[in-house]
Amino acid sequence: MPVWQLAMEVAEQVFSITNDLPKKEDYGLTSQIRRSSVSVSANIAEAFGRSTAPDKNKFYDYSRGSAFETKSLLIYGNKVGYFETESSQNINEKLNVIIYNLNKVKLALSNKTKSLPQT
Repeated sequence: MPVWQLAMEVAEQVFSITNDLPKKEDYGLTSQIRRSSVSVSANIAEAFGRSTAPDKNKFYDYSRGSAFETKSLLIYGNKVGYFETESSQNINEKLNVIIYNLNKVKLALSNKTKSLPQT
């Protein structure tokens, strides 16, 4: 899925921009933003592997939540001077695209579920 590929790019970029953070952030910002960014693609993959629309939607929601968490941590890192504005803006723009596409996937799943005959 293209949205999963983009989420993987974001995780790679987050890893890269956090490589030079101070050691005191190893168990703080570094760990948190890396985990949230990896969670975006991991939850998309898990959703893809689920067989029912409600299960898929749940994991797409988790992915969306992780994308917003990553955005918030990027803003924080930028405000305290850890990240260059250009790098964080680039990642933030990709996260916006991911969120937009996840919304579309969720809407399509919702429409598909509504059109199924009730038993």
